[in-house]
This record gives sequence, structure tokens and C-alpha cells, in this order.
Amino acid sequence: MTSVTLQDATNFPFDQSQSVTARSRTAARLSFFMAALFLVLLAVLHVIKPELDPSWRMVSEYAIGANGWLMNLAFLSLALSCVSLVAALRRQVPTLGSKIGLVIFLVAALGLTIAAFFNTDPINISHDAVTPSGNMHGLGALLGIPTFPIAATLISLSLTRNKGRVASKRPYLWMLGLVWVSIVVFVATMAVMFKGTFNPTVLIGWPNRLLMVAQCAWMMTVAWPMAQLGGRKW
Repeated sequence: MTSVTLQDATNFPFDQSQSVTARSRTAARLSFFMAALFLVLLAVLHVIKPELDPSWRMVSEYAIGANGWLMNLAFLSLALSCVSLVAALRRQVPTLGSKIGLVIFLVAALGLTIAAFFNTDPINISHDAVTPSGNMHGLGALLGIPTFPIAATLISLSLTRNKGRVASKRPYLWMLGLVWVSIVVFVATMAVMFKGTFNPTVLIGWPNRLLMVAQCAWMMTVAWPMAQLGGRKW
């Protein structure tokens, strides 16, 4: 199997003694494109399902009703992006913390997969009307939302451990910061506005979307340099 040393990518912050195989490059490209596909599908759903007010309705609710399969596909594409990124990075992040981060990242992928196969209930439904599918979707969210920033932090710290490459650190740190800002905004909005029921006064929709965009942005930022190795054009 062919490989390309990391010296071929000037902005690649990994250990120069490592190499990136063609399989790793392919996995990185797949991760990048699947995260981008999620964003495209989410944008399309905003256009074709305008009845869902994005200020307070969750992105998961696009899976309910007509054309809901697009949201299911979006969640699956994001899960595949996570798994592909783990495959791309598994030999490039040598620290114990980063290895733990990759395992946690797979947990996040599992949560996204569950979310894809089990549709959520409307967020303003009564507790007595929650369906088994809605409960499973909630489990997927519980596995995916809190684990992502932890995994991203552990992996990012490994990616930026080379103190001699300050410029190459910045995109990873900025995107990691965006991930944490999005999760803090999401949690803070819930804590301040949620009073037991969801309604148009609980403006959780935009923080939810910021959270998803931040996750995709981080994965695309991490995958992009590795996907470029070898001098091939996409």
C-alpha cells in the first residue's frame, strides 16, 4: 500500500515520523464529504419544510412526515463521517488520550446512527404521548451530543502537540473552540428558557443548528489536510 510522508503537507501538524496511507487519505476524504453532505441536506430541509420554525424546532424534527428520509440520510452521513475520521486518524494520534478520544468518537457515531433509524417525536408533545421511537432517539442524542466535544478535545490536543507548528494549530483550536461555544450556548439556552415544555418562547432551534454546524466544521477541518496529502486534486 502506498503512503505519503507528512512532509508533503506543510500545514499538517502530526509527527513527521508518521506516514499517511492511501486508505487513510480515502477515509479522510470520505469523512470530509459526508460531513459536507450533512450540511447540504440540512440546508435543503430548511427550504422544503418551512413549516418547522428553526428558531425553536430541533433539526431532528425534519425526520417527521414528508421527506423525512432526508434527515435520516443526513444523520447516517454524519455517523459515517465520524467513523471514517476515526479510520483516518487511528495511526496518526499516538497518545493514550487521543486513542480514548477516538473510542468516544465512535460512541458519538453510534448515537447518530440510532438517531437516523429512530425518529424523534415533536418536541412539544406531552410526556404521556412519547413513543418508543422517540425514546430511542433521545438515547441517541444522549450518546452523541455530550460525547462529541470530549472526543474532539482529546483528538485536537494530540493534533496540536507539535509546538513547532503554531500556524497549523490555529484551525484546529478555533474549530474546537466553536464546538465548545455551541454546546455551552445550547445548554445555557435550555437552562434559561426551558420551563418544562417546549414552545415558541424556548429558542433552542438556532443553538441546536449551531451545534450541528460546529461539529461538521471541526470534522471537515481535521479531515481536510490529510485528504490533500499526495498532491491529488479532489
